[in-house]
Amino acid sequence: MSYHEHLGKDKKLLKALGEATHQLKLHPNIPVRIMASVMSQQLSTKVADVIYRRFLDLYGGKEPKPKQVLDTPPATLRAIGLSNAKVSYVHNVAKFCIEHRITDKKLLAMENEAIIALLTQIKGIGRWSVEMLLMFTLGREDVFAVDDFGIQKGMVRLYKLDTTDKKGMKEKMLKISAKWSPYRTYACLHLWRWQDNAPDPKK
Repeated sequence: MSYHEHLGKDKKLLKALGEATHQLKLHPNIPVRIMASVMSQQLSTKVADVIYRRFLDLYGGKEPKPKQVLDTPPATLRAIGLSNAKVSYVHNVAKFCIEHRITDKKLLAMENEAIIALLTQIKGIGRWSVEMLLMFTLGREDVFAVDDFGIQKGMVRLYKLDTTDKKGMKEKMLKISAKWSPYRTYACLHLWRWQDNAPDPKK
């Protein structure tokens, strides 16, 4: 059974599925992907892309090893457009990856929750950031980002959830999403797309 058929059993979610199908890919060099996610926080995709290109240019256009990043002076990282806080977070990631010997091989062998528990120890990295990493870098099929604003917005509209009680709303979201397992990542991808394209009911 395809993920489409499985998710389509939820008649409300069916509305958001559409015809398109999504594919997940594994992107190597996970330590650098974690740094990229820190750099892109609270930035538009366009600005984040520019800063990431400048970051790579510091290392001759190639993806650096954590040791190279740790050896890069803060002033050099600030010069590519990173704030003081982000420079410190990027260095935190590099240091953590060296100390904990974070490699693609190590993370690929771990379960989702174990990866979340490990990487959220890094200052500047929250659960949402690791969930995005699981989806878009490790290509994991069964991740549900309950704290993501776009997912919340989409589910509130599809399932008419009460937003006055945030805790209760998240509990309902988790209960609904449990039926989508083992394909919750795909459900998130479709919800984001639907939410971006759905007409605003207030207009």
